[in-house]
Amino acid sequence: MIPKKELPECPVATTVSLIGSKWKLLILRNLLHRPWRFNELKKDLNGISQKVLTESLRSMEADGLIKRTVYPQMPMRVEYSLSELGESMRPIIASMEVWGKSYKESFRE
Repeated sequence: MIPKKELPECPVATTVSLIGSKWKLLILRNLLHRPWRFNELKKDLNGISQKVLTESLRSMEADGLIKRTVYPQMPMRVEYSLSELGESMRPIIASMEVWGKSYKESFRE
């Protein structure tokens, strides 16, 4: 978690510091639909390395955006889901999706 004293003064910069990487946004996009396991995310996020996925998930968990649930079974099962704070990102990601579709459609005309 980024200490409060180290957060940028600008609210947009704060948001970018939390979710500004390509991979974090795509992880959030996936978690908006359902909980995911690590290997599912790795397979779905074409091109992400295991190291980057691990670092991104740890960072997002530390920032309070996602929850990591460990199920006590053999083999051990771990799922990642959005926290309440992560759920609050839903309208932001939805707006980005709408804008992205509109942008892509502008090239078809």
